[in-house]
Amino acid sequence: MSSIILVCGVDEAGRGPLAGPVYAAAVILDDKRPIAGLGDSKKLSESKRDRLAAEIRLHATAWAIATASAEEIDEINILQASLLAMKRAVEKLSLRPHEVLVDGLYCPDTGIPSRAIVKGDSSVAAISAASILAKTARDSAMLQLHECYPQYGFDAHKGYPTAAHLAALKLHGISPEHRKSFRPVRELL
Repeated sequence: MSSIILVCGVDEAGRGPLAGPVYAAAVILDDKRPIAGLGDSKKLSESKRDRLAAEIRLHATAWAIATASAEEIDEINILQASLLAMKRAVEKLSLRPHEVLVDGLYCPDTGIPSRAIVKGDSSVAAISAASILAKTARDSAMLQLHECYPQYGFDAHKGYPTAAHLAALKLHGISPEHRKSFRPVRELL
């Protein structure tokens, strides 16, 4: 019997925005079903990300997406909330990986051997896949938030601190989805 080492890639999306949850994804790719075109989700077009996300969901050995809410971000800070979302994503996987590879400088505490890899979303396929799933899931959630709070323009800027978003905040005040610990929001309280 061959012993396959299950390696899981992990990345987050949504650390910089002023609103909405931070998303994380964990992906174990199937070596027998490689996915062409994986890369850093921020460098891919939206249509390419969407196409790859569908392929990842279909062909990965296992994948999971998890979040930490705006409220949790305010309670424990964005770094800790990102790590919490990553931990939740790894714990939601249908298979327990032998190793966790994380984009960036820090690893969530999963009890599984883990390595942080700077620019891992550009160099490790499983992390690229996680990056794509996290980004597409968060973008989709921000479109749903736009339905609830159209005055903020979440469909356009996805919660990032654009001039239009900052102007909407000044005009309409903050929503329950805004991160009160982030300076542009905090200054309006």
